[in-house]
Amino acid sequence: MQGKKWIVGALIAGFVLGNGMTTAQAGGYLGKILKGGVIGYAVDATAGPLNDGINAVTAKYGVSSTDATKVVPIISVGDGSRAGAAQVSGPQEKVDQVKAALIIEQTILGVRAKILIPVDRVDYKNVNRIQGVGVAASLDVKL
Repeated sequence: MQGKKWIVGALIAGFVLGNGMTTAQAGGYLGKILKGGVIGYAVDATAGPLNDGINAVTAKYGVSSTDATKVVPIISVGDGSRAGAAQVSGPQEKVDQVKAALIIEQTILGVRAKILIPVDRVDYKNVNRIQGVGVAASLDVKL
């Protein structure tokens, strides 16, 4: 069933991108879609081991968390693409509500800021911040 979803998604993307965009535009969008999909799959497939690895590193340096932790995808506010992964930390019932971390990139007083916010949906629209949960780590996914 999962394979059929990818095929349908690819066909729809091909139709949409092929009807109304130049080749350069379609290639740029298709590259973002594919990259986001690969990052999303990689984060979903390795969230547990990544979380354990981060917890092992913090324990090694004597700064481990006593709160619950988990790894979630980072969603870019600009286009909704998946931009990596983040470890969130807090009370278990709050951490369970977190589905993603939003990243907002802005320049504030001449300083480049990356603001990470734990949210309740893997989206950048109509999300709710999960209060009482913080982002403990950010992971870049290189392709």
